[in-house]
Amino acid sequence: MARILIVEDDESIRNLIELTLMQFQYETVSFEDAETAWEYLKKNSADMGIFDLMLPGMTGLELIARIREDEHLSGLPVIILTAKDSELDKVIGLDQGADDYMTKPFSVLELTARIRSLMRRSGTSHSETHNFNEEGLNIDFDGRTVHVREQQVDLTYKEFELLALLLENRGTVLRRDTILDRIWGYSFEGGTRTVDVHVRTLRQKLGEFGSVIETVRGVGYKINR
Repeated sequence: MARILIVEDDESIRNLIELTLMQFQYETVSFEDAETAWEYLKKNSADMGIFDLMLPGMTGLELIARIREDEHLSGLPVIILTAKDSELDKVIGLDQGADDYMTKPFSVLELTARIRSLMRRSGTSHSETHNFNEEGLNIDFDGRTVHVREQQVDLTYKEFELLALLLENRGTVLRRDTILDRIWGYSFEGGTRTVDVHVRTLRQKLGEFGSVIETVRGVGYKINR
């Protein structure tokens, strides 16, 4: 199981990331400041880091610089997750040694996709290729493609995220507000009606397989297969 180090001073965001990654079978270790995270890294291993930039004391960039200068830690893959969204901020972050850069507000499903992608590139992946194959329905999580009876189905970005989220949690009922937070982001101001609309169009596009998405009245949706 891959261990991911989270450094984020906003407790609500930190908890959101932790909960999401644990549901995707990642081990998490989290800190609210870079100094404590650095002390942890000097004595313990991690497979990836997710760092905010604006932290109390040492900044996220300073932490990345220390990691890149350490012969034992220099290869640690790092994703910056920050509210700083200017092009210059992104260039500086990547030039200073980050492997990927995401801005807030963010989709947690996109974050997990970037984690898988970065782990594959860095050779630290602890999981098999993400695929779902059953009775004529084929979904390639990594390639983001869906085929029904060998015919490709064109899904929008959010429709694919919704399908992937339900499949990753099959057997579990996901509340509408949970789906909204995890796909559209914690600051999305739209209502849960957005989820219902996307489920309806997704079912239509999946044709005969649309019924795999079950409605749990008054709660949300699930996939049992």
